[in-house]
Order: sequence, then C-alpha cells, then structure tokens
Amino acid sequence: MAGGGLAAEGRLSAASFALGLSVVLLPGLTGAPATLAGRAQLAIYLAAINVLLVLLYRGFHYQIAVRACFLGFVCGCGLILSFGGSSWQHFGWYLCSLSLFHYSEYLVTAVINPRSLSLDSFLLNHSAEYKLAAMSSWVEFTIEKLIFPDMKQVTWLSFLGLLMVLFGELLRKAAMLTAGSNFNHIVQNEKAESHRLVTSGVYSWSRHPSYVGWFYWSIGTQVILCNPICIVGYTMASWRFFRERIEEEEITLIQFFGVDYELYKKKIPTRLPFIKGAKLEP
Repeated sequence: MAGGGLAAEGRLSAASFALGLSVVLLPGLTGAPATLAGRAQLAIYLAAINVLLVLLYRGFHYQIAVRACFLGFVCGCGLILSFGGSSWQHFGWYLCSLSLFHYSEYLVTAVINPRSLSLDSFLLNHSAEYKLAAMSSWVEFTIEKLIFPDMKQVTWLSFLGLLMVLFGELLRKAAMLTAGSNFNHIVQNEKAESHRLVTSGVYSWSRHPSYVGWFYWSIGTQVILCNPICIVGYTMASWRFFRERIEEEEITLIQFFGVDYELYKKKIPTRLPFIKGAKLEP
C-alpha cells in the first residue's frame, strides 16, 4: 500500500481505540463492573460498538478497527477497575498495562516503519506460549484472590510492578523510535539498503533496549498482580526466550555489519542478566 494508506491505518486504529476506551463514559458503571448488571452492561456496549464497526468498515480496515477497539475497551475496563474503588484495582492496572502495550506496538510501528505494518504488529498472536502465559496469570490471580484475598492487596508491591511496567514500556518504545525504520518485529535475514547500525540514544546504553524493556515489562505485569508462581515462571520463560532471540539476531547482525557490530558488541552490554549474546569468532 502507499504511504498515505498506511498513515490512514494509523489514524483508523487511534479512532477505534478511542471508541473502545469510551466505555469509561458509561453512567453508573464505576465501582460495579464486577456485578452481574455491570458485566451485562459491558457486554451490550461491546456488542454495540462492534456492530458500529461492521457498518463502517470492511475487510482489512475492519480487522484493524476491531483489534484497536477491543484493546481500547480493555483499557477502559482497566481504568474503571483502577479508579472505581473495587478490590480488583490492581487487576485494572494490569489490564491497562496489557492493552496499552499491544496497541502502542501497532501505533508506533505505523509511525516509524509503515511498510512493515500488518495485523501482526498488534502482537496479539505472538505465540501459543505467550497466550498460555497470559491465561495462566489470570487463573493464578483469580484462584489466589478467592482463597487468599489479602494476598492481592499488597499495594506497595503492585505499585513496584507498575513502575517496572512503565520503565519497560518507555524503554521499549524509546528503542523503537530511535531505531526508526530499522526496527522490525520479525528478525530480518536479509540486509536491506535502508538498514543502518543504530548505536545512539538508548542503544548507547544497551545493545537490545527493546528486549530489555519487554523483559521487565512482562515480569512487572505479574508483580502488579502479586502472582508469585507467574513471577518466577515469567522470569524464567522471558529470560530463555530473549537469550535465544538475541543470539539468533546477533549472528545476523554480525553478518550485516561485520567489524562495526563486533566493536559495538564489545563496548555495549545487553543489560539483560547473564545474557551476553552471540559468541564472536576468535
């Protein structure tokens, strides 16, 4: 598609996200989203805005709109829980963190590298393991909240998790914006003419700031929820994923940039614990 069409996709996603977020304007919902009446009101509203999207858009544009709108709706529900005086306040923080992460991945990609923009840019279909991890965290939170409700009301710990999420999110987006068109959600196996070795900004602090941000964001979501099992599980799974991803990516980067990347690698660490990246040839 042409650049203008891609710019329009970004605007479409923003308008759709705002439409979903408008759930916060529903009267009488604050403080009662967990009641039967509250859930029914949310379900009716979600169905109504989806019908509106069906009437307004077709095909690919509808696919963009429905994803962005759903993420906005989730963020809105998170805000209602966060400020409605509910005992699910910390879960509201989590919902906001999750939805904003996925939507901002799409929006920032639309800004920095519109040619690579696709439905996959939302990262909603990242992997089966990612979906399983998310569902596991919901199950753990719900079970522990029912059995040990006070365990989920450790506000200082949840606030620490929120700070981790904010740090990780800001670092990842700073990395994406700094890399610009060099950033891609998919590891590239062939060097394009536009590829440049980025060593400025946050890349002067970490070789892989987007991965560092995602690593601490993912753990932070579980600290918000006070999920001890998932804190350990997410830490181990994320560490293993990024270790393998960085090693794979750096082999390609060495092929792309040769000595320049080798010198950069020796100078700048990954900033991920115990992950040094691909080994250089002696």
